[in-house]
Amino acid sequence: MRTCAMVGTDGGLDFMCWPHFDSPSVFCRMLDKDKGGYFSLSPTSDDHTTTKQHYLPSSNILQTRYLKDDGVMNLVDFFPRPNNKTYDAKYHAEVLASEHRGSVAERPDIKKWLVRRVECMRGKIDVNLEIFPAFNYAQDEHTTEVFDLRNCKERQCCQRVTFTSENLSLELDATIDCGEEQGQPCPEIVFEKSSTHGSLGEGVVATFRLFEGQAVSFILRDAEDHTPEMIDTACVDELQQSTHEYWSRWIASSKYVGRWEEVVARSLLLLKMLTFEPSGAIVAAPTFSLPEDIKGTRNWDYRYSWVRDASFTIYILLRMGFSHEAEAYIGYIFQRIKEAKARKGALPIMFTIWGETDIPETELEHLEGYRGSQPVRIGNGAAFHVQLDIYGELMDGIYLANRFGKPVTYDQWLSVREIADYVCTVWHEKDMSIWEVRGMKQNFVYSKIMLWVALDRALRLADKRSFPCPHRAEWYRVRDEICEEVMDKGYNQKLECFIQSYESNEALDSSILIAPLVFFISPTDPRFLKTLDKILKAPERGGLTSTGLVYRYDFARSDDGVGGREGVFSMCTFWLIEALTRAGAYDEKYLKQAVSMFENMLSFGNHLHMFSEEIARSGEQLGNTPQAFSHLALISAAFNLDKTLSGKR
Repeated sequence: MRTCAMVGTDGGLDFMCWPHFDSPSVFCRMLDKDKGGYFSLSPTSDDHTTTKQHYLPSSNILQTRYLKDDGVMNLVDFFPRPNNKTYDAKYHAEVLASEHRGSVAERPDIKKWLVRRVECMRGKIDVNLEIFPAFNYAQDEHTTEVFDLRNCKERQCCQRVTFTSENLSLELDATIDCGEEQGQPCPEIVFEKSSTHGSLGEGVVATFRLFEGQAVSFILRDAEDHTPEMIDTACVDELQQSTHEYWSRWIASSKYVGRWEEVVARSLLLLKMLTFEPSGAIVAAPTFSLPEDIKGTRNWDYRYSWVRDASFTIYILLRMGFSHEAEAYIGYIFQRIKEAKARKGALPIMFTIWGETDIPETELEHLEGYRGSQPVRIGNGAAFHVQLDIYGELMDGIYLANRFGKPVTYDQWLSVREIADYVCTVWHEKDMSIWEVRGMKQNFVYSKIMLWVALDRALRLADKRSFPCPHRAEWYRVRDEICEEVMDKGYNQKLECFIQSYESNEALDSSILIAPLVFFISPTDPRFLKTLDKILKAPERGGLTSTGLVYRYDFARSDDGVGGREGVFSMCTFWLIEALTRAGAYDEKYLKQAVSMFENMLSFGNHLHMFSEEIARSGEQLGNTPQAFSHLALISAAFNLDKTLSGKR
């Protein structure tokens, strides 16, 4: 797990950063149809063509199928991953022993390839290939060379193209499988150089015909590679088989058994793809600058790891049976805590996959943006924000790791103590909180609740493990003071609901839905139920719910310093469902509503059960995708809804 590629139902690979999640893009047609670059494989004519797209069972191997009267073609896309338990265990141990900066030596069995294989399943079909890389976010020029390797053995042939820019070279190999039918002509691929408007270098195009049983595999890789000079069909077949076996073995470890097994399994597989294995980090999403509102300005870079995700990530990974990923992620987080301690500063809210904190935000003015949505941003200015809520998510994650995973060590406990002491000194300060507002700092209720969580979990951990706790009395005092202040200043008696902040005391905010999930308040407490009922109302009636989906807050009453509109929030919708589930354990009407809303929400996922950050009024997905937090919240909602429906609390 090093990077991701986004493939449309038309066979276009329209987004990929190479070789890592946070590397510059090589293809980003999603963000500029002319300059962005792409890699397309599809039938030459889409007239009367039906397209289906799905993952092969229990895997992250994507298959796009094209069906026509005279032929059927399968396009399979995957990054090779060998099914090797020995190397998996050895590499995992090396990552745990490292400083979680991606410095572990690369596995010798890992091939950093992108494989795109087209095969004719019936009849015949004419295929069109176009590849136009755009290096360094479409900023660098490149040269293109075509090599004529007409050395065909046993009806298998190979062609090659290289694309060379200042800082990166890529090689495209084409391996041809002529099939077993001797009477059919072997596919012939002739790469021709071509240019497109706005490109900074030539690409190549080719058209070829496949008959039933014939296939062509295209392998994109670093030009300087340790792999054999020639790649044949047997090699590609073995890679695909081994990759499928790996994914099937991995997902078989899932402990989830319930009503929504297919969608939960897909979410788990997506989360695994968002893992940067060399360091243990998990990115929030693999994309950047996909807009939260078409033609709007809310376009951010999510190719980083947020501390805020720690609690849900650790909880889901451990409860679902993926201890290796949880251990690596916990190690990554504790290493960042250790480094922050050495700097004698506050813990940053996010890190790169390498553990770095320098994430300057810049705008790529030469890119038009997704459907004209500008600016296109890389980096993230929120990295320097004060967001005090992160200590709650962090401490909750550590507490859950101790409960469901390996026990916290004494040295780790010393770090926990320092964090709790720090929380006692800053809890009364204003911040920018979970929504990373770019306006004025405020006393956000969500942050106050999570600061309460930080101290509560530290106290629970101390009691559970009998750790020495010299400031226990102070932790208790501050924890209780935070609770009383939230109940006093964070609850509007006139409106009968919790509010966004002490300053925005008439603004409703769906982040309050986290309160019963972290045990700040009972799900049956009248204060929470009145807030819940208010959130469930339509926006025009003072609520935040539309078509069964939830907005973050009312933009008319809350200025976040960004401007523009946005869609409903996937994560908040799943939080609402889980809050309804918790209340539904005591009142059946809420439980029925939770089931209905969950099924409704699932219908807004795409054909691959994938969720982005937001959903537009039109039903299309908005924002960076797939978003880890959305899928973590989905799994948590499904798990707890299943448990409650089964009569368990």
